[in-house]
Parts: sequence; C-alpha cells; structure tokens
Amino acid sequence: MSVQERKERERAERERLIVATARELAEQQGWDSVTTRRLAECIEYSQPVLYSHFRGKREIIGAVALQGATEMATAVRAATAAVDGPRERVAALARAYLDFAARNPAVYDALFQLDGGLAYAQEDTPEPLKDAFAALLESLGEVAGDGVNPGLFTEVFWASLHGLATLTRTGRLLPQDTEPRVELLVDRLAML
Repeated sequence: MSVQERKERERAERERLIVATARELAEQQGWDSVTTRRLAECIEYSQPVLYSHFRGKREIIGAVALQGATEMATAVRAATAAVDGPRERVAALARAYLDFAARNPAVYDALFQLDGGLAYAQEDTPEPLKDAFAALLESLGEVAGDGVNPGLFTEVFWASLHGLATLTRTGRLLPQDTEPRVELLVDRLAML
C-alpha cells in the first residue's frame, strides 16, 4: 500500500469516526450537545483536524443525514420486500418509516428538521436522499391511482408519515395509537 493510499484510508477512517461520534452524542444528548470542541475532545483530535474534514457542525449534520437516508432506504426496502401485495407493502413501508424515526430521533432530525446544507428535491440533491425518496416511491407509486402523479402521491404520503412521526415523538399523539393510524393512512389515503 502506498503512502498516499494509507493517508486516504486514515482520512476516511477519521471522517467516519467524526460522523459516528456526532451521531452518538446527538442520540444521547441532543444536537445542542454536538459542538466541534466536544467532538474534537471525544475523538482525541484537535479542532483543526476536525475542520480539515468538515467546515463546521452544519456539514457534520449533513453527513449524518446522508448516512441516515441510506439506512432508512434500506429499512423501508427490507420491510416492503418481506410482504406480498400492495396494501401489505404500503403498511410495511409506513411501519418501517415510523419505526426508523422513533429509533433514530437525532438522525431523523438531521434528515428532516435541521439544516445540514443539503439540497432536497433539486437537481443537485445528493444521491442518498434521492434513493430514500425512491424507496418510498417504489411501493407508493404502484398505489397512487389512475391520473395521480406517483411522485406527488409519494410526497403527500411521506408528509403524512413525517407528521405522525413528529407529533408522536413530541407527545402530541399517543404512541399506542400508531398502528390504528397506519391502518387509517393505508385504508383512506392509499385507498387500499
């Protein structure tokens, strides 16, 4: 292995460590606890080393969001692949999405609440974000209905899931009613 390859591997490993540490801190103590000074202390590198990877917290949030988008797409695809039939796929998608949001609140915030400097719904949207939307569209597009744009239907269904996830997490909706909400969403919005 050349010196250049070793340096690139070490740099990639430091970057993974920064993102993993930021994510862990955010999940345990919230995003307010994630500062460049604290991250530098936790990973035992100087702040200038951290800044050589990310210009600041905003870019770190963006990196966590991209990682989370990949994980969410994987979870949704795994859930929908495990069932047969359009209704079952849409219900599995909804459950997987809500479960991901509940199990990963800081990652979910990085994806959909915080400014990570990422472009959404644009030409320059990063591939992991496009793929996360595609994972939703794969199941929802098939149930959009005649004359309904599958992308728009997916956006409306996704917005409903996001609202349920956010309102449940903030205590405005009772978590024990999640399953009846999923059933209602599938039966009425997806009309399945």
